[in-house]
Order: sequence, then C-alpha cells, then structure tokens
Amino acid sequence: MTDTTPLLTQLRALLALTHTEEQIARIRVAQARTDAVRRELEQNAQHAAERSTAIADQLRELGGVTDVVTPVLGRLGALVKGTLEQAEPIDEALLQDLQLEHQLLDRATYLRVLADTAGQAEVKALAERLIRAHSATVEWLTVVLAEQALGGPAALVATPFQRVAGGATKLANLPVRFAANTVNRAVDTAQHAGEQAGALTGAVRETLAVGRLASLRRAERIAEREGDSAAAEAVAATRRELGDLTADELPITGYDSMSTAQIATAVEELDDPQEIDAVIRYEEAHKARSSVVSAVQTRLAALAKEAVGIPD
Repeated sequence: MTDTTPLLTQLRALLALTHTEEQIARIRVAQARTDAVRRELEQNAQHAAERSTAIADQLRELGGVTDVVTPVLGRLGALVKGTLEQAEPIDEALLQDLQLEHQLLDRATYLRVLADTAGQAEVKALAERLIRAHSATVEWLTVVLAEQALGGPAALVATPFQRVAGGATKLANLPVRFAANTVNRAVDTAQHAGEQAGALTGAVRETLAVGRLASLRRAERIAEREGDSAAAEAVAATRRELGDLTADELPITGYDSMSTAQIATAVEELDDPQEIDAVIRYEEAHKARSSVVSAVQTRLAALAKEAVGIPD
C-alpha cells in the first residue's frame, strides 16, 4: 500500500497557506484602485476559499483529519502580516504577497509529482488546478510590482501608513543638498509668509495641512531658481503624486474638454510611465471617473507586462 504521508503533509501545508492567501486577498480589496481590480480581488478571495474546501475534501478522502485550528492560523497569519506591513512601503508588502504565491506554486508543483508517483489521480488533478491558479496570481503580482517600479499608479493603492513608510524611505535617499538646503529655504519662505514652521518637522506638518501644496510649489520654485534640478524634480514628483497639476501640465492637450472615450484613445499613445502617472493623479484629484482611471491603469499594465517580459 502506498504511503500517503507525504501527500497529507503537503495538503495540510497548502491548506494553511491558502487560508492566509484568502484573508490577504480580502485585505487587498480595500486597496484596489479601480472597480475592476476590486472585483478581481474579491473573486480571488472567493476562489481561494473554494480551493481551501477542495484541499480539505481531498485530505478527508486520503484519511487525513482536518482541524479547526488551521483556518484560524491562516486568518491569524494574514492579520499579523497585514499589521506588520503597515510599517513598510507597499512594494515590500507586495513582494511578501509574491513570496507567498511562489511558495503555494512550488508546493502545488511538488504535490503533483507526489500524486503522480503515488497514482492518486484526484490529488494530481487538484494540484494542477492549484498550479494554474497560483501561476496566474504570480503573474498578476509581478505586473503590479512592475507598475510600481515604472513609477506609475499601481493597481493597488498604498494605505496612509504605507505612504508614510514609503515617503520616509524616499526622504532617506533624497540628495543631501535638497534635504539640507532646499527644504530649509522652503521653511524660511513659509515663516516669512506668516506660517508657523520653524524646522523640518514644521514643514512636514504644513505639508499635511491645507497649505501643503502651496509649500511644495514654493520649494519647487526655489530649487529651480537656484539651479537644483534634482530637488525641483523631487518636489514636482510629490506634486504629481498628490494630483497637484493643472490641465496644461498634462501630456494630453485639451484634456478637460475630452470625453472619456477620447481620453482612453489618447492614453494608448503614451509610453512614458510618468506621463501616465500624471494623468491618473490629475483624474483622481479632479473628476475621479472610474472609466478613465481603468483605461489609464490598463495602459500602464501593458507597459509593465512589456517590462517584465509577459505577453499582453
């Protein structure tokens, strides 16, 4: 009689990881940038729940005993991950999601070989189902990370805590001249204008207040006047991220007078991720039309797939 212990071991491991995967997908739903992504994540969570049921059923078929602890551990793992990742940039959180999916994919591949060797056709069929699902998720996460790397608006939006974490990382890597001189000069300008900001922490508080965009614009003008192009671009990038652009600054002429269909067509001509980012930030800050956001996101996804070598 064939020893099913290796099969049972892998099925139990896959069950625990799949419970975690389901909970993480539910957490990510709240971070979806578009309705299409939100629906996809909701479907991913539902499909993960269905895979959990299929794995549990196969465990019972092989004489294994499922328990009530495994689902709880999966939810706990997702909760811990969700809490810890708030202290790190979103790209690090997504890399951990990708690591989980790779582990699921590798275990499913191993399970398929074990099942084939043991002559367990049903387990092999389940393993192949898992391989298809996790391969698709690995590809999706790879594209999302590529979107992030290209500088464009990724399919998932960072939480406020993750934006702070990402901002702290960027600040740590800003040019010394910008950190030591330009920001201080921006603060001095704000002080002369009657705004209470006496140091870098004061500038940060102002940035979070109503006058933050005006402060950024002043800092950009100061940097440009002094020929500090790196500092000017750093501030300009922050303005773009906040959607603080005029229609004249967009790469699409006559944007405000165009229909959603015309914008979707115009976006197809954009190849620069920064230009795509500018469009979506402006749209989200001003009109927030879901059809436009989806069209821009689709264009960025196409560039991201090209960057990582995934056929569109």
